[in-house]
Amino acid sequence: MAKQQQLYKGSLNTIIMKLLAENGRMYGYEITQKVKEITAGEMSLTEGALYPALHKLEADGFLDVDMERVDGRVRKYYKLTESGVKETDSKLEELENFIRNMQHIVNLKLT
Repeated sequence: MAKQQQLYKGSLNTIIMKLLAENGRMYGYEITQKVKEITAGEMSLTEGALYPALHKLEADGFLDVDMERVDGRVRKYYKLTESGVKETDSKLEELENFIRNMQHIVNLKLT
């Protein structure tokens, strides 16, 4: 499982951006739960991995952050900016190409 987490790590920004593209806006814990749900528990995002990635995406201009008071606490909601939407499309295309190439390599029949 730890080795699998290393494989996911390189795709973390793409995963976050794809979820935000599909869901509009989300807060950190919601993102971690959605990943766990989608992968049937196979992948879990730690706060130590998620929040630095969110902060970097925000600093790069790909995310906007809204603060909202929920049950007496301030919750940060993240959503894609216009350039974030374009970057998501680009990252998804890169990831799809990578997956396709890996499938070709893994399924290669040596003669």
